[in-house]
This record gives sequence, C-alpha cells and structure tokens, in this order.
Amino acid sequence: MIYSTEVKNMCSVHQGVHHGAAPIPEEAKWVSAKDVKDISGYTHGIGWCAPQQGACKLSLNVKDGIIQEALVETIGCSGMTHSAAMASEILPGLTVLEALNTDLVCDAINTAMRELFLQIVYGRTQSAFSEDGLQIGAGLEDLGKGARSMVGTTYGTLAKGPRYLELTDGYITDLAIDENDEIIGYKFVNFGKMMDFIKKGDEPAEALKKASGKYGRVDDAVKFIDPRKE
Repeated sequence: MIYSTEVKNMCSVHQGVHHGAAPIPEEAKWVSAKDVKDISGYTHGIGWCAPQQGACKLSLNVKDGIIQEALVETIGCSGMTHSAAMASEILPGLTVLEALNTDLVCDAINTAMRELFLQIVYGRTQSAFSEDGLQIGAGLEDLGKGARSMVGTTYGTLAKGPRYLELTDGYITDLAIDENDEIIGYKFVNFGKMMDFIKKGDEPAEALKKASGKYGRVDDAVKFIDPRKE
C-alpha cells in the first residue's frame, strides 16, 4: 500500500460508529452482503444496444452468488438474436460479478446484465420476500405453455390505422372489425401449443385447429381482415 506524503504526515483519528452494509431482502431473509456469495435472488433486466435497434430481456436465478439459470429473450437485429444463444451458455456457473464483466457480444445483453446486477445487489429482486427464493426452472415458467416468449407486435399508419400482428395469445390471423371499421377482437394461433400437438402425433391441420382461439367480440364482427395483407 503506497501513501502520499500528505497522508503520511496526518495524525490518526479513530473511525467512529460503522455498522457495515445495510441489510437487503434476499429470499425472505435480511442479508448484510459483504461478498459475492452473499447474493441470492431471481429477477429480470432489460437492455438495449447502442444504436437502439434491439432490446434484450435477461432473467437470472442466482443462488449463493452463482448463476444457476439464465433466460434470454431478444428482439431486434439478427446479430443480437444469435448472440443471445451464447449468453445462455456462458452465464450459468458464473458469479454475478463475473457475469457483469463477461463480454456477451451484444450491447443489449450487456446492458441488461448491468441493470439486473443493480437490482440484485440492492435487494430489488422478484424473490426478495419469497422464502428460499424461486426454484430452478422458474425462467421457463415465465414463458408459459408452449415455451415461447410473450411478444406484442402491432403496427399502424395514419392513413390506414392499426394492425395487431402478434400478442400474448399468439400469432394474429384475423382482425374482427365492426360497422365503424374499428377493431373489436381477433383470431389467433398459439404456435407453441400447435408444435406440441404436432410432436404428439397430430396432423398439422388438426394441430392448427386445436391451437386456434379468439379474443374479444369476435362474434359481433361485420368483417374480418388479414392484418398482414389487407
């Protein structure tokens, strides 16, 4: 340890009251975290790339400082979408500090890791008040049945109005339109469920029918339009 001359010439003054780190909530316990191994929790972080052409949602399940589970969901450029696959291989087994300083190729994923790290070390995790936290596998539960990301994609122009393309229910096949040319509902296909039916042996046409549904006042529609072509 090297001290400057100014510091060397100072007299010593005793440090007063110091209680250490303030406790943070972790999995239904109050923890005064001093080391990386003191950190546990399940939470999410959102990131974006420098040109803001894509975004990443990163979910980590951390136990005793070690990342046990990683869910990566991205939307945007093809490069970022592919680099996300690397993150799911790289992150499990690392400490949260190692993960913060790991080159994850994509700005969006790096930014998501930074935001998530802040939540974890400040005790703002989803599992902060859950006894023993969330089990490994909680990330898949976020995806719901069919293990597909919940995506909302809508489009609109002043000249032609809105188009719903994909929502949590799934891929929108038809928009229900009323007499005022307003959207009152839609028909959809849940691709995750459809693929599950096909893998179980259903014919594609039957699987498509079983995975189809509707939302809103579909029965009151005066016409239906294909949001991608009409």
